Amino acid sequence: MKNKKEQFNISGMHCASCALLIEQNLKKIPGVKNVVVNYANQKAILEHEDYVGHEMIMKVIKDTGYQAQPISEEMTHGEHNHQRMMQEGEIIKERNYFLFSLLMSLPVLALSMFLKDKSFISLVLQSVLAGIVQFYIGFRFYRGTWYGLKNKMANMDTLVAVGTSAAYFYSLASTYFLKDAQVFYETSSLLITFVILGKWLEAKTKGKTGEAIKKLMGLQAKTARVIRDGQEFDVLIEEVKVGDVIVVKPGEKIPVDGEIIEGYSSVDESMISGESIPVEKKIGDKVIGATINKTGSFIFKTTKIGKDTMLAQIIKIVEEAQGSKAPIQKFADKVSSIFVPTVIFIALVTFVVWFFVVGSSFAASLMVAVAVLVIACPCALGLATPTAIMVGTGKGAEQGILIKGGESLEVAGKVKVVVFDKTGTLTEGKPEVVCIVESKKHKVENILQLVASVENKSEHPLAEAILKEAKELNLKFLPVENFSAEVGRGVKAKVVDKEILIGNGALLKEYNIDYEELRTEMISEEEQGRTILMVAIDGQMAGFISVADKLKISSSEAINDLEKLGLVPVMATGDNNKTAEAIAKEIGIKNWHGRVQPQDKLEIIKEYQSKGQKVVMVGDGINDAPALAQADLGIAMGAGTDVALETGGIVLVKNDLRDVAKAIRLSQLTMNKIKQNMFWALFYNSIGIPIAALGLLKAEFAGLAMALSSVSVVLNSLLLKRKKL
Repeated sequence: MKNKKEQFNISGMHCASCALLIEQNLKKIPGVKNVVVNYANQKAILEHEDYVGHEMIMKVIKDTGYQAQPISEEMTHGEHNHQRMMQEGEIIKERNYFLFSLLMSLPVLALSMFLKDKSFISLVLQSVLAGIVQFYIGFRFYRGTWYGLKNKMANMDTLVAVGTSAAYFYSLASTYFLKDAQVFYETSSLLITFVILGKWLEAKTKGKTGEAIKKLMGLQAKTARVIRDGQEFDVLIEEVKVGDVIVVKPGEKIPVDGEIIEGYSSVDESMISGESIPVEKKIGDKVIGATINKTGSFIFKTTKIGKDTMLAQIIKIVEEAQGSKAPIQKFADKVSSIFVPTVIFIALVTFVVWFFVVGSSFAASLMVAVAVLVIACPCALGLATPTAIMVGTGKGAEQGILIKGGESLEVAGKVKVVVFDKTGTLTEGKPEVVCIVESKKHKVENILQLVASVENKSEHPLAEAILKEAKELNLKFLPVENFSAEVGRGVKAKVVDKEILIGNGALLKEYNIDYEELRTEMISEEEQGRTILMVAIDGQMAGFISVADKLKISSSEAINDLEKLGLVPVMATGDNNKTAEAIAKEIGIKNWHGRVQPQDKLEIIKEYQSKGQKVVMVGDGINDAPALAQADLGIAMGAGTDVALETGGIVLVKNDLRDVAKAIRLSQLTMNKIKQNMFWALFYNSIGIPIAALGLLKAEFAGLAMALSSVSVVLNSLLLKRKKL
């Protein structure tokens, strides 16, 4: 049974413990295979069997204390706008809560701290104002605590609820039942106010981590000009169907993916290829939605809409990556799961020591314990990994580097060896005829015409190069008889009563044909990394055709960039050793393997892995699938092709080899940022708890410090945007 992968928006999460709680309960549903709940972007990604319905999933989330909304697979403007509006609504809601809480808390602060008014009327007024903050603004903390207890788990809500309740209810008892006792209304109300301030700032900064998705969404056209019943209509992008005929005029955005059926133009595909030079488009060429038509008008037939378009696939990959977890997150999750109970225990010990050992008053001891409870909230630790992943994957997407998830990101940061396929990866993948050398002893009027006529029957990649050359010279193909392919050696056929052999030395040796006359020239060509096709006519060596697959302009620079990062580039190719050595020398690769079959690439990768080295395989995503799967990480080239989007943990949309080093550099920077975040979050708590326990920090300021620690982690993640790759 095939598994489904779905996403849900979740509202009501306040900390990493909330995400863990939802995750644990969803994993208990029969048929659910994998769950990732991301606190940073408020989403859950579930992989489950078909029979698991939305109702069941949403009921479990609701019973855990949160609300969920399924995200449709169909990408629409309306839906993404709705998600964006929800995010913006969350920011506004937290701002309003903060301002209201501050409005209620300031009079309490003025009466207690500045006016020091301890009259009964003043205390009653403080109790009412602080009560509004405690039970209206702070209701979320009681609600979260209740659901946490129901699920046998303590979270951030527990710490805030217990801490503020201790301060408020002690103050309430002091006001109405105890004589001459201290009150701490300003502590409970300011504490909640500062926590809500932190939530507002956190929501604002978290919103910035998802800007990459907003930019990608902004690329999509909103309408399309469709021809129906011979008339043109402007329709919403959601109403376009596969097979629709669409008109695109100069300067307009191409609405969806399709194939040109009429007209000629040039299209700016920089959002896919990264190349600023427009690409010429004619009848039969494919066009990609969200790219921009520059010069002429054309008509195209829709082939892909909605979730199947190239842009939608890219957005889906980025969304799933931003919602994923890196393996390093398990450490943070483990710490968070035991952190809150540990802090409650430390707070109780703190109270006991201050009250029974130090001999402080009940009120003073209580306030020290409250400060310990509040300063230790593990929000910063919960945000450390997901915010960095969101910023890192977003930055990559903006530069045409699609990182499919946190695991790929983490592995890429640890790699030591980068194995390259040659054809289509280091080279253009389009062989071209370099030169034709004819024998002086056996002159033929037009050797290329004879060879092209035979190769017209062949499907070999080198045949395409010869046919292209012949067509450019407007040569006519001659009738061919008795064509046969000699596997691994070449082809033979009869053309206008001439017996033609085209292939390598093994083929000519089999027919006892001497090619000594041209040996020197052929060796010279091979030493330059070119492939030689020997041609014999009627049992005599007639000459040879030299064919080369041009190296990509970026190949040498890409290899140099990797070596600067301390990585070992390796080339694996099916070419003979002479050709392989020449190509490796030209681009600066010291480690290469020639005469490699697809299955041999696996063994090369395994050999490096056996030495304890993490290996990246870089291929075109078509014939390199087994090697991409064997490697610790697969990086697929392919200019955003469907195959490339499905293959490998990282996809280089722009098809630029220099992006391999950029992807690895980005991964290293992101992992460093995660480690920085975790260090500061843990350092903050390890320093903050003792300071609070020693009575050096008032409870309300402990709340402010806790709030700002979360914001600082998000801001630190956002600094990734400024890093140069």
